Amino acid sequence: MVDSDLSAPALRHPEKRNRPDNAPRRKPPWIRVKAPNSPIYFETRNLMRSHNLHTVCEEAACPNIGECWSKRHATMMIMGDTCTRACAFCNVKTGRPSPLDASEPENVAQAVQTLGLRHVVITSVDRDDLPDGGAAHFAQVIGRIRALAPETTIEVLTPDFLGKDGALEIVVAARPDVFNHNLETVPGLYPQVRPGARYFSSLQLLAKAKELDGGLFTKSGIMVGLGEERQAVHQVMDDLRAADVDFLTIGQYLQPTPKHHPVVDFVTPEQFAAYEQAARGKGFLMVAATPLTRSSYHADSDFVELRRRRQAMG
Repeated sequence: MVDSDLSAPALRHPEKRNRPDNAPRRKPPWIRVKAPNSPIYFETRNLMRSHNLHTVCEEAACPNIGECWSKRHATMMIMGDTCTRACAFCNVKTGRPSPLDASEPENVAQAVQTLGLRHVVITSVDRDDLPDGGAAHFAQVIGRIRALAPETTIEVLTPDFLGKDGALEIVVAARPDVFNHNLETVPGLYPQVRPGARYFSSLQLLAKAKELDGGLFTKSGIMVGLGEERQAVHQVMDDLRAADVDFLTIGQYLQPTPKHHPVVDFVTPEQFAAYEQAARGKGFLMVAATPLTRSSYHADSDFVELRRRRQAMG
């Protein structure tokens, strides 16, 4: 049974009748952000251009780009700007990717050094065309950052590598500080939202990462507002705790274009607070649950707090 607050969206949102089918809905006040205009924002953008780098901030149309880039925080997206999958929520283009850029690890590391980042998040498109899914490229990027910016802590947000033998081991052996892999949504919505992936394969990836390196922080995130039931969100929390995941992020899904999965519901800040409270009760070391939460949002300060909390637990 569907929760009453998620049922009959057309009746709860009568303005939908006046919009083209599947057109993005008007955002509520708590989800709106100001257009970026900080000088540092433009400096960060120019730096990315000069090093021929892609960022998930731009490619995924993140609403927090103005705030993050104005603080010189950027999530690097490696292995090109073209994904081999076509998830219904994602704004990154799909197609046949270009060959890997051998200079990219050095370019990423130089950008990290120039920005003076104390913490960096490295993510990627899915590269199902590569024998290892791009795992060795992740490792090379980590290695170059360690060489040029040894004080910078590193968080990777990886694809599932299609479960290719040895891929996860390559990434974990490179010793990132945080291993992040997003479940994205509840399992019942995978066929519509994330058809190229498998929910339990992603859970197993997270569990195995922690088994390979017990000192590694593991992290995962989901979006809400896709039509999920609250009970299903709580089940995801339980599944992630069973996989010994340390950090959970929950944010509002925003429809990038009319071609993408529609927003079924704008979840209120009060419900986000309830999700956060529930997740903390289930034993996560850290939880971030707000409408604007994204995987790498405030990742630098969150990592400092993660490490403090683990040390406090002894």
